[in-house]
Amino acid sequence: MKELVETIAKALVDHPEDVRVTEEDHGHSLTLRLEVHAEDMGKVIGRHGKIAKAIRSVVYAAGTNQQKRVQLDIG
Repeated sequence: MKELVETIAKALVDHPEDVRVTEEDHGHSLTLRLEVHAEDMGKVIGRHGKIAKAIRSVVYAAGTNQQKRVQLDIG
């Protein structure tokens, strides 16, 4: 799951070397935290949060296949 978020984020940003994803597994739930360069924050969030929402939808769907509830924090 971590690799999925990294791949998506690196394709969107100008500073892919600054993309960091950490994950915390809590049994049936998984928390992912995405950190990017400050200049790239707008590209990851998108206008009115549309890109962030799309990333969350993909991650949620992937988590459903693994029977895990996934939360993605962007910061």
